Parts: sequence; C-alpha cells; structure tokens
Amino acid sequence: MNSALRRPGMFSQHDAALRMLIDHLLFVECRPEIWAEEQRAWARRGAGTSIGLAGMFRELTGACDQNCIASVYAEFAHRRGWLRPDHLLSAGEHHALRTRVRPWAQTDRSWADVLTEFGPPSILCGGASPQYSKTLGYLGEGPEEPAVFFHLWNGGTPAPESTWPARDEPVLLAVRFADAPFAEAFTFTPEGQRRRPEPDSLYG
Repeated sequence: MNSALRRPGMFSQHDAALRMLIDHLLFVECRPEIWAEEQRAWARRGAGTSIGLAGMFRELTGACDQNCIASVYAEFAHRRGWLRPDHLLSAGEHHALRTRVRPWAQTDRSWADVLTEFGPPSILCGGASPQYSKTLGYLGEGPEEPAVFFHLWNGGTPAPESTWPARDEPVLLAVRFADAPFAEAFTFTPEGQRRRPEPDSLYG
C-alpha cells in the first residue's frame, strides 16, 4: 500500500491496484463495510460515482493524474493507520502550515518553493524527478488532523524533437485541504487558475 501510494503509476494505469489493496487489508481486518462508507463520504464531498475522483479533479482543476488520485487514497490510509509517513508535523507545525498556506499560494510557486517554505513532505505521491508532476502531502501527528496536499504539475508543451516537458521543475497548481468538500478544498495559484477548465468545455 505504501509503495503504491508513492508510485501509483508503477502499479496500475488508474486506481485499480489501490482499490485491490484496500479490499485485501479490510478483509484481513474483517471490516469490508468501511470501504463503502468511504466511497459515500467521497460522494458527499463532491466525487460522486458518476464522475469519481478522476472526474472531480478534471472538473475542478483541469488536471488529473494518478498522483492526485493517490493523495485521496492516502487520506484514507492515514486514518486507518496503514500509512507510514516519512515524518509527521507537530501540532504547532501543522497549525502554522494551515494558517499561512492559503495566502502563500496566492502567488505562483514551484516545487522548490514548497520545500523551502514547508520542508520535506510527509508523503510524496509521484517520483522525485523534476520532469514529472507530483503531489506532496503534509500530515499532522494525529490521524484526525486533516492533511494538506500540494498538487504540482509539469505538463508544459515540449519542443517538437523532445518528449520531456519544457519546465525545469513542476509548478504548483493548487493546495488542497483534506477536511473540506472538494469544491471548497482547493486554493489555486494564479497558474492553477489559468489552467482551470471553462465549465462549457467539460461537457462539449
């Protein structure tokens, strides 16, 4: 589970591997009903079965990759006690991050900016290469403390002779708070706002 959350692209094209791992872990715990409860919670937060997590991210941000989806699964794994974070923030650190991150994200930021301001994440969903998008999660010491996720994108238009993105490192599109309905959970940077889809473009 911990490997799949950190490198979801190596395990499956979508979230099938994460769902399978959750099914097995809940079977071992004799709590299979917990997964249905979590899916209902996602639907209440705005990721109903008709669009799912991938549809929700595309609808709200215009960008969706496996790392974004894995970050929502990481919330669940953290609450279940399955997640082994690289480190946890103290109550004071967690409060300070939550207090200052929204105004901080009103300016365009990069991966390096996030690390400089807030330090290494509790979990990195995606590889360490700057060539690729990734999601950084910051977790408090208590599983009830909501995680804060930084969704970084490196999908610039590459040169015709290259398959690599044009950017040297990912840029921050949005910060997401795990304790809010999805439509209210995102704080977008200016770059993130520019890349959000027009409502009409989502439905043809």
